[in-house]
Amino acid sequence: MIPKIELHLHLEGAAPPAFIRGLAKEKSIDIGGIFDERGHYRYKDFWDFLKVYEAATSVLTTPEDYGRLTTAVLEESAASGVIYSETFLSPDFCGGRDLGAWREYLHAMQEAAARAEVQDGITLRAIITCIRHFGPEKARETALCAAETVGDFVTGFGIAGDEKAGKPGDFRWSFDCAREAGLRLTAHAGEWGGPESVRAALADLGVERIGHGVRAIEDLALVDELAERGVVLEVCPGSNVALGLYPNWRAHPIGKLYDRGVKVTVSTDDPPFFHTTMEREFAELHAAFDWDEGVFAALNRTALDAAFCDADTKARIAKKLEG
Repeated sequence: MIPKIELHLHLEGAAPPAFIRGLAKEKSIDIGGIFDERGHYRYKDFWDFLKVYEAATSVLTTPEDYGRLTTAVLEESAASGVIYSETFLSPDFCGGRDLGAWREYLHAMQEAAARAEVQDGITLRAIITCIRHFGPEKARETALCAAETVGDFVTGFGIAGDEKAGKPGDFRWSFDCAREAGLRLTAHAGEWGGPESVRAALADLGVERIGHGVRAIEDLALVDELAERGVVLEVCPGSNVALGLYPNWRAHPIGKLYDRGVKVTVSTDDPPFFHTTMEREFAELHAAFDWDEGVFAALNRTALDAAFCDADTKARIAKKLEG
């Protein structure tokens, strides 16, 4: 199995359905009909997906819950060959953006990550993420939580949620705050918002990576700009196909973006929602574009270069890739 690096993973969105059902049962919480007859998450479209995501997250109410979730997610990732992962964490879901509570949640997740590194050989880092459809004011509180907890584990800041809610520029203060605290920056764009959303994220937020970014293919001048500037795209092909952005893997633009010199990486986004794993992503890309181990090795090197971790961690992960 090829060792893999993943840069775009939502922790709650990676929760195995059985884990969420079990936790809901333990707490006697009714989370409604968010599962289908096979026990998988059920949703109709992206916006319904957001509702189901938040319903599933509603059973995660304590730091201990998030510690257990981190363990479950990292076990799944490691089983798919992932050796380094960056996950999006939202203080919105971890203590309601209260700094004291957020520190407790973060401590539980960091302890679980440390255990997984010893047991499963997977390294985790955190990108603190504001939720776009929650609005700019709450994003400021999230940015302050991120700025107060920056360190070896918390290394990045980003924005996720409904791309059609507001404009990237509305969140400039939060990104400036995070940047001044020393955090590296990424933003979801170019998934539902089109190529103009990628341009806005780069211009207004000053990010170095773009989450998704695939709609850039609709503007070839933008594609060339991304290649020239070395902007890294956190591409999640399985997610895009599952949500109907593209009809199948062969129609996905990651192949064209790669061929035109854009720095692309591969991630799963919210894997159980989209019935995928990093192993499946690599297998489907091989089938769709005939990519070989040399291409996947190049994607891993791009991902490691773009990772929001320190130089010592990168050197350690690089040895694992070579080995």
